[in-house]
Amino acid sequence: MEKKTKHQSKCLSALGFYNVADVRSIVTLGVLLAAEIILSRFLSISTPIVKIGFSFVPIAVAALMYGPIWAGLLAGMGDFLGAIIFPIGPYFPGFTLSALISGVIFGLFLYNKKASVWRTAAATALSLLICSFVLDTLWLYLINSSSEQTLAALLPSRAIKLAVMLPVEFIVVTALAKQRLVPLAARRAR
Repeated sequence: MEKKTKHQSKCLSALGFYNVADVRSIVTLGVLLAAEIILSRFLSISTPIVKIGFSFVPIAVAALMYGPIWAGLLAGMGDFLGAIIFPIGPYFPGFTLSALISGVIFGLFLYNKKASVWRTAAATALSLLICSFVLDTLWLYLINSSSEQTLAALLPSRAIKLAVMLPVEFIVVTALAKQRLVPLAARRAR
């Protein structure tokens, strides 16, 4: 039983679960949460089917500093709190799930890993493809299923968003991952 506990502890530690043990880390996550909400709700371009912005930046920073668990929780809480405090439309939990998965994807590829082009490309591409293109398109279709809009009608605008955001996110996340500032802040927070 003790071996299993040690193994579980190692796994949770590798995913960054134990990184938030002091006030500085909690405050940093709070600031990143506030930044995510502000960037998502106020500093992004939104239409009923496409949202373009930089709300991924605080999530990527949380992924680099604290790992997939905390980045996922931060993204999920940011979406939920943003939707409740500053609603754009009715709250739909699918978007919160997409945000959570996106944070986890960034954390799995970026946390405690050497910054490389393929890692940031994989994190960015998978996050956008799985969460933004597939899941968010599905959520939009489910929300609007009472209208005559088909899934095929949503895909062109979602594909344009993917084409626009993929290079933007890749460049920004690569720059963040290669900066020494984030790893130094993460070490200082421990």
